[in-house]
Amino acid sequence: MESDLAIRRSDRSIQPIIVRQGAFDFPDDIAAHWIPSEPEFAQMINGASFVMPHLEPFLVATLAEAGRAITDPDIRREARDFCMQETQHYRTHRRFNDSLLAKGYGGLIAVEQAMAASYAQLARRPLATRLAYAAGFEAMTLGVTNWMVSNRLRLFSGADSRVASFILWHLVEETEHKLVAHDVYCAVTPGYWRRAWGVFHGSLDVIRWTRRSYVALLLQDGRWQTLRGRLRIWSWAARFLAGSLPAVLRALVPGHDPRSIRHPAWVDQWIAGHARHQANDAVGKGGAMPLLDTGSATMPVPF
Repeated sequence: MESDLAIRRSDRSIQPIIVRQGAFDFPDDIAAHWIPSEPEFAQMINGASFVMPHLEPFLVATLAEAGRAITDPDIRREARDFCMQETQHYRTHRRFNDSLLAKGYGGLIAVEQAMAASYAQLARRPLATRLAYAAGFEAMTLGVTNWMVSNRLRLFSGADSRVASFILWHLVEETEHKLVAHDVYCAVTPGYWRRAWGVFHGSLDVIRWTRRSYVALLLQDGRWQTLRGRLRIWSWAARFLAGSLPAVLRALVPGHDPRSIRHPAWVDQWIAGHARHQANDAVGKGGAMPLLDTGSATMPVPF
């Protein structure tokens, strides 16, 4: 019953996905603590970044495989564009991560090796399991995205605009493909219970690897060993949980459809502004992406 309803909704409303170049530079002068007032939070975001070059190629391979089994041309196009957009994401994260490794964070090498082995093992699981994982992770991501975009002034005020602009670009595009993993799952391997388990599997696994990554970063900083640093991390983790939990709980409801979750108006402003800028400037032709003004009282879109 749930799968039929979800597929009908998917047939009725497919959101366009635009593939944009990750045109951001990460020169040597970018600090690991790129939010000077919140170094622990910056390292938590950095930790999540280290997961992306392992998670997102897995998602791309999974949805590309599923796409070959999809007969609906709209959903097949969704899957294709998702793969192209996610490829831009993990390539850009890889460049950013390499800039952090160059600063001496050698503790991440062992974590990345473990992640690579874990995702290689996950890639051998049945397609239905992998699609449920993808849909579950994307459900959590939608909650985190909406929370971070809505609270961008609190989170990114005074941050290095080069990194903040890169992170918010990725978050905006997460809202663009918020439907895809769910639609592909319903089209290829529908079923409520597997999808519900995928919400836990995908969300908790990514949280696990993000935590291992930022703990390695903070250990090298000497901040994980202090009571103050640990309390600040726990505080930020609680805020992330509060921000993502409503979307996770909604994803567990039978008949859930990501179309029912609205995103902040700033996302629409960013997408429209980028489209105008691309029509008139060099983005998409090798030009750098305009940067946010993280010193602004409103932090408007940078176009």
